[in-house]
Amino acid sequence: MNMTLSSSFELEGIPIQQKRLFMRGLSILSNTWSATSSGFKTLYFQPHLQIGIIVQSQQLLSSSSLACFYSPSSSNWRKDFSPRDICKDGSYTNFDNVLACFNQMLHMNPLPSVDQFNNLLSFLVKTKRYDTVISLYKRMELFGVSSSVYTLTILMNCLCHSHHVKYGFSVLGKIFKFGLRPSIVTFNTLINGLCIEGRVVQAVELLDYIVVRGYQPTVYTHSMIVNGLCKTEETSVAIGWMKKMVERGFEPEVVAYSAVIDRLCKDRLVSEARELFDQMTSSGILPTVVTYNSLIYGMYNLGQWKQASCLFKEMTERGIKPDVYTLSILVDAFCNEGKVLEALGVFGKMIQKGMEPDIVMYSSLIHGLSKSSLWKECLTFYDEMLNRNIEPDVVTFSILVDVFCKKGMVSVAQGIINLMIQRGIKPNAVTYNSLLDGYCLQNQMDEARKVFGVMLNSGYEPDILSYNILIKGYCKSAAIDEAQKVFNEMPHRGLTPNSVTYTTLISGLCQAGSLQSAEDLFTAMCSRGMSPDIITYSTLLDGFCKHGRLDKGLALFESMKKSRFKPNKVIYSILIDGMCKAGKFEEAKELFSSLSDGELQPNI
Repeated sequence: MNMTLSSSFELEGIPIQQKRLFMRGLSILSNTWSATSSGFKTLYFQPHLQIGIIVQSQQLLSSSSLACFYSPSSSNWRKDFSPRDICKDGSYTNFDNVLACFNQMLHMNPLPSVDQFNNLLSFLVKTKRYDTVISLYKRMELFGVSSSVYTLTILMNCLCHSHHVKYGFSVLGKIFKFGLRPSIVTFNTLINGLCIEGRVVQAVELLDYIVVRGYQPTVYTHSMIVNGLCKTEETSVAIGWMKKMVERGFEPEVVAYSAVIDRLCKDRLVSEARELFDQMTSSGILPTVVTYNSLIYGMYNLGQWKQASCLFKEMTERGIKPDVYTLSILVDAFCNEGKVLEALGVFGKMIQKGMEPDIVMYSSLIHGLSKSSLWKECLTFYDEMLNRNIEPDVVTFSILVDVFCKKGMVSVAQGIINLMIQRGIKPNAVTYNSLLDGYCLQNQMDEARKVFGVMLNSGYEPDILSYNILIKGYCKSAAIDEAQKVFNEMPHRGLTPNSVTYTTLISGLCQAGSLQSAEDLFTAMCSRGMSPDIITYSTLLDGFCKHGRLDKGLALFESMKKSRFKPNKVIYSILIDGMCKAGKFEEAKELFSSLSDGELQPNI
């Protein structure tokens, strides 16, 4: 990322004619704000935020979850409800309670203070009901409730979290229009919104702009920039920003450290992440469960089981309780290692402690079961997900499709795809590739070709894996001509065959006895800059030897020895076996004897 900031800051979609409104707001707020300053002078705002258009608030207002509280005639209208008392002491505890309170407040005369409305909106923000907050704010406007900077900052925060940051800037225009002065929290909200959308350069421009105009950024401001840089995979820049924080008198907090540690772990730089973790703790900054989760995941991902287990123990000794994500990491790690019983044990303990598993944990567990002898239990856990009101996603369904295809139960897999479509979940390329492979494994090539056609018609352009599966299927069913047709289709689809594609077709040609075609394809592969691998060599060598072309096999063997791939146990076994079948016993014995004791002993 080029962190050199441009001289202007622009947001797409903001009308240029609103520039004057912004500039007028600046001059009203402070004499130190210059309308001719660079860096932010081209930021424009809409004077009237059309929230109903932005987030379809009318649909929100008519939804079953909200509409029942908007009419005094509703059965949910509680005459004994005391919104003054509830909002005064903050005793609302759930979504329905808040909506009922909000509705009654709107019908009170006089209206409660805006602070009481802010309390309700803040509660909804904590529960991540961003669309609902936007909708309720629109109703506040309609009922004439005056907004404070805090109210508009809450609205701005919800828009930013809903990936509508440009409308968040429109709210800033409202603040100026009302003659209010935005706080550092207001600008932090916009900076965070830009970082959420990956627009970190613009976030930095905004930060520089407000600093020039007398705003003092907080540690949280800088932490958001660090987090944004990490999300855009600019790890080194993020680390540099943390160093700048220290130079500016800001001690990085756990949020900034955790963001960089997480990015380093995702980059598989776990040792560097551990060093930063130790630096953080030695500075007296206590890690959180999020920090530990990143490190534990990184270690498990590299197969560092012992280190990860020690870290997990250290975490519990510090009194930091594992959360659902921690346990999901453990379940996924056990499943990837084939330790399904251990994964089930973690899952069981989690249920006993009253923790609610999430979609990630169920998907990991189902995936682990699918690769074990307990694969039939996949549907049991699928049913349990539904009983817990956890909606399966495309990943969960794709895992189920794959397991039943591999077990030869393609009709069941097709039924699962039909079910996911009924539930409004579109199959993706992974789902279709699994089904394609299932039909090919059963030699149902007509059905496989239909699936291939469905992928094209559904907008999921078949990828290299799709073509490789189909070519392998045709080769397996001895339809070598069809396999070659599919192979020849690939360039027309903008795809370049890879080593797996070539090796698969070479294998098919060898099985069909078309050795010359297989050799020609091998030559073409090399001439097109596609290096054959050890499997390609062993496939063609096996074809030559099985069809009595030992001379060709020996020539290929000599060619291989000159390449970067040295003959392995499989290669020697194929060649020695071919020599024996051709009656070349002395040559076979000599080749066998040339191998050192304990090294590459052939399997014959």
